[in-house]
This record gives sequence, C-alpha cells and structure tokens, in this order.
Amino acid sequence: MVMDVPDLSRRSMVLKAVPAIACGLGELALPSRARAQKSNHEDSVAPRTPKIWNAEYWARRGDISLYLYRKRVGAPQGEGGKLPVLLLAHGSSVSSRPTFDLSVPGHGDYSLMDQFAGYGFDVWTMDFEGYGRSSQTAGNSDIAAGVEDLKAACKVVLEETGQTRFHLYGESSGALRAGAFAMTQPERVDRLVLVSFTWTGQGSPTLAKRSESVEYFRAHNRRPRTRDTIRSIFTRDQPGTSDPAVAEAMADAELKFGDTVPTGSYLDMTTKLPLVDPLKIKSPVLIARGEYDGIASEDDLLNFFRKLPVPDRQLVVLPGASHSVALGTNRQQFWHVMRSFLEMPPRLDRGQA
Repeated sequence: MVMDVPDLSRRSMVLKAVPAIACGLGELALPSRARAQKSNHEDSVAPRTPKIWNAEYWARRGDISLYLYRKRVGAPQGEGGKLPVLLLAHGSSVSSRPTFDLSVPGHGDYSLMDQFAGYGFDVWTMDFEGYGRSSQTAGNSDIAAGVEDLKAACKVVLEETGQTRFHLYGESSGALRAGAFAMTQPERVDRLVLVSFTWTGQGSPTLAKRSESVEYFRAHNRRPRTRDTIRSIFTRDQPGTSDPAVAEAMADAELKFGDTVPTGSYLDMTTKLPLVDPLKIKSPVLIARGEYDGIASEDDLLNFFRKLPVPDRQLVVLPGASHSVALGTNRQQFWHVMRSFLEMPPRLDRGQA
C-alpha cells in the first residue's frame, strides 16, 4: 500500500492501514517483508535543503506490535541507495517521534531525524512497548523488554536496508536500553551513542527524587504523564536551557497518545542499577552529558568511561545543556559532536595506506 504518511493526529488511519510484521524473539531469520507506508510527497527540512523521504513500518514481539518510523534523503534505490543506518531509542516519558522528529514552527529546527537524514544517514526510530503507537499491554515496559523490542526492530531494519550493523543512539532510559542491547548483540552495533545516560545512579538528584515513588512503581505498571510532566523534562535541572515552546510542542504531539506511560524504566532506574556492564561493550562509544543534567553525576559517567575496553571512546560534557541535550538551546553543539563521532574515519595502523 502506498499512501501519504499521516500526521500524528490521524492515528486511527495509520493503525488500520499498515499490517504487522511477524518476528520471533529467538529467530535469527528475517521476518516477512515489512509493508511500509511510503509518502507520495517528500518533506523539506528547510528551503534549499535535501528532500526527506519517510516511511512507517511495524514489527512484532510475540503479540506486541511495535511502530517504526524512518527518514532519509531520497527513497531507497537497491544496493546503490544504501546509507549508514542510525537507530534512535527514546526515553521514559515521551514516545519516538515527539522526541526525535519534533516540529516547533517559528522556533527553529528540532528534528534530530531530519538533521541526520540531511547529513546522509538512514534514520530510524521506534515506539517501545506501551508508548505512542505501539501496543499498550499489561506489562510495564522495563529495560529488559526494551532490549527485546530493539531485537525485533533490528530485524525489520536489516530486511529493509540489507545492512547487518547500524549506529545505535539511546537517550535517558533509552540509553540504558541501547547499552544493554549492545551487550547482548555486539555484532549488530557499529557505533554507540549514550545521551543523558546513568550507570549506577550515585549522585543523581533526579533519581533520588524519583526513588520516593518506588512503591508506586512496584504496584502500578503505568504512571500519570501530564503536560507539566513533559515541561519538567526541560526545567527540572536548569530553567532557561531550552525554549519553552519546545515543551509545549512536545506535549501537544505526545498527549494525543494518552496521559499515562509505563513505569518499568523508572522502577529499574531506582532499584536495579547498574544495568549496563561497560566491560561487555565492544563497539566505539560516545557518552554525551548536559552540563546541568541531574540524571547522572560526572563521576558516575567517568567511572563507567574508564572501564570501557574499547580505545575508540569519547565523553563529552555539553555546556549550557540540561537533560534533553538534543532539544535544548545549544542542540547544534550536540549535533556537531554526534556527527563527528559517527563519521570518524577508520583507524589505520602502521603500514596501512
């Protein structure tokens, strides 16, 4: 089926129009071919910039349907159209597209997907179980479930792109999911980007406050998520590090999916850390932290960084940024750092040309 990719507000039509892909959890074989909704038009990032093509896909994990979204410059054209793949994993309170493909008219460019598609990447993202367009279940969508979601998603990405390895980006609890996935599926991860990441949680004022609600998280698989909750993502650490219009645009886009989200990542982050073993990470790693981010202390991240066994690793503190570095006032600095890391020339040893 070929049709325009709908706006977020046309959710019901999307759900009826796109069939699911069957993906077994333990299978190494690819699922049946994804049926994507490909747009008949191409969305422009800005005047005189490349045209962005987009498509929607579905994967399955058991009975759970998982929504995937893709952007790149131009439609795929077989072997000659292959681009480096970048898969983005969202955090605890907001689903994929309001996080990574946000439109804030009159306030500048905020779509991470558009930016990196414009840089020449084939950019994908996914709603984890219980978020956005993906299935809402009786589960709490914890970090372990998120790793299984990524396994299901990567089968679709592999089938559609023909590439067995991809760059993986995780933000906040998405960074925990990405790191845990990289531990178990090292053959799939090319370069790993961990943003607003926490390792042990020691010295984190955000997690100390969140731990006051542990018993609620144990007793409930979903928690309230209001407009004020979304605003607090941008204000809880250091007000003034983002444009207030961004929080309002995100809330407008996200609250269409309801006023609750799963508790699993909150419970894991307050009771089970550490969940990522740095000694088991085999891919190059970029860790990016906002100067004011309260989710992890610099000492916590430095201790993680020191234990990484790969020499190709970077730890960057972004000045003037809080928890949401990719949507802050100084997001261009983050784009620069991340792009430079992903486009790092390959290592040459003595004797190599």
